[in-house]
Amino acid sequence: MTLTSSSPLFDDRPETSLVVRPAAERFHSRLDWLDSWHSFSFSHHHDPAWMGFGPLRVINDDTIAAGRGFGMHPHRDMEIVTVMVEGQLNHRDSMGHSEVLREGEVQAMSAGTGVVHSEMNLGERACRLLQIWIEPSRDGFPPAYRQEPFQLQADWTPLLDPDGERGALAINRPIRLWRARPAAGDRLALGIASDARGWLQLIDGQGTAFGRPLERGDGVGFPAGPGETFEAGENGADLLLFELR
Repeated sequence: MTLTSSSPLFDDRPETSLVVRPAAERFHSRLDWLDSWHSFSFSHHHDPAWMGFGPLRVINDDTIAAGRGFGMHPHRDMEIVTVMVEGQLNHRDSMGHSEVLREGEVQAMSAGTGVVHSEMNLGERACRLLQIWIEPSRDGFPPAYRQEPFQLQADWTPLLDPDGERGALAINRPIRLWRARPAAGDRLALGIASDARGWLQLIDGQGTAFGRPLERGDGVGFPAGPGETFEAGENGADLLLFELR
């Protein structure tokens, strides 16, 4: 494989290329209430080499102080997925939803033709989440909202699936997303469909994949291929695996 650490979208690269996004090289935004690490260009951070990975446009690792958050603001024509890591987040939107998102839960919101929403941490401690933006298959879908809790295991638990496998959420793009919490020494297969590309994102912990050590916040984009695995480090790991089309 060809290894690159700062490359354009995979659409413009050979299908055999491996793309590594070290945690320390991500964009960083810090306010008095928000600490956010951006795997790809976001807000005032712009780099044409890091505009996303295929339909995956945003992975923001956000820590939000208690009592603070994002007030009402609009979106359209984007699939917005929130993976809660710690604490809670209070959601309100123009579709009439008022929900609390807790650790282990996943929120999938289709902004579609237009939605206004807020995400506030009304809990007593800081919360941490990964907010993920994925381009829909086309513009103009109606807005929609769903959230579900997931019992996380050492092996892959499906969070997003076009067919709703094991209670996974479906969005307006035929992609799959899994989360796992392997213990030290556990190995996970990184098998994805032959017509897809993969993205591995480490939420916490350490491990090894593609012949290199990985730590919290690291991301790797990779082509489909046989035999690739992730091995968790001495403190275990918490990670996401995307199958992207």
